[in-house]
Order: sequence, then structure tokens, then C-alpha cells
Amino acid sequence: MANSKIIFGGEVLIDLTADTVTEDKVLSGVTFHDKKGDALEGTCSYDSDTSDDTAAVAEILAGKTAHARGTALTGTMPNNGAASGTIETKAGEYTIAQGYHDGSGKVAISPQEQAKIIESNIREGITILGVTGTMSGTEDVTAQSASVTPGTAQQVVTPGEGYNYLSQVTVAAIPYTETPNAAGGTTVTIG
Repeated sequence: MANSKIIFGGEVLIDLTADTVTEDKVLSGVTFHDKKGDALEGTCSYDSDTSDDTAAVAEILAGKTAHARGTALTGTMPNNGAASGTIETKAGEYTIAQGYHDGSGKVAISPQEQAKIIESNIREGITILGVTGTMSGTEDVTAQSASVTPGTAQQVVTPGEGYNYLSQVTVAAIPYTETPNAAGGTTVTIG
């Protein structure tokens, strides 16, 4: 029988009698003394209480193991490594797959669309994705001027073949003439 309480000169040097430790609470391979003073070896194979853990297998990387709620878990989360993609349209989106990403992936506007985002394709004073436009709106434009004389019928004035717009439209005065007539009066002709 082992000693569990030692008193020397009226002073308690060691008192294990109130200890509550048991083998299942001490890590395996670790020696301790119980309340009777007997030397024992722990049998516990874990070092923390996992009863309140909330991890699920989908939150643990596939093939990796962990413990939660006193149970060994094998992860199912896919390892996506370096995910990457391109955006092709103004409203384009890249859907991020569920799982682990190593942080080295990239999503970017496609090279074909990047090539279009240049100063000369953007109206002057407008900035798109950090590129400030220089286009005035008159590049490669051929203007035409036109002249019309009002008449009694409606007229539509549009640019001729090979022209982009009308730079000027000159509307002549309505023709007005007065001539003497045989009755001794004046004939007024308008139009």
C-alpha cells in the first residue's frame, strides 16, 4: 500500500486523498499518483475535450483528419489549389468553387477585352478601370454641309453617302416675288 498523505512535525507535506484524477484523464504514457498514493499510468489518447467542437467534414481539407465531438473525422473539402479565371464581358462573373484555395490564383479581365480598354477608345474625360480616355468623338468622321430651299412639301435632310453627319444645314429664304399683272395689280408669288 502506498502513502497518500504525509505529515511531518505537525505539518502536512503531501495530501493526495482529495485528488480526483483518473487514468482516462491523463495522457497515455504519463505517470501520476492517485488519491491512494498508487503510481498509475495515463490511458487518455487525446489532449483536449472535443465535445463542443463544431467542425464538419466539409470544412476539413480532403484526406486530412481531425477530431470533433469525440470522433475522428476525415475531411471532404476539395483542394482547389490555385484557382484562376477570366472575365469576358462587362457583367461577367467568376464563380469561386467551394473548397480550399492556396491564395496564388488570379481572376482577370481577358486579354482580348483588356486590349480594347485604351485611351483612344474611351471618350475624353472618362476613366474606365484606370484608363483615362482621349477620344474627342470626331476621329475618322466625315461631315457634310447641305443647303435646302423651303417648299410646300416636307423635306428630310440627311448626310449623303460616305458622310457621318451634317456639319451645317443652310435653309434659304422662302422665295418671294412681286410682279405687275394685266389687271393693274401686283401678283405675289411665295415659294
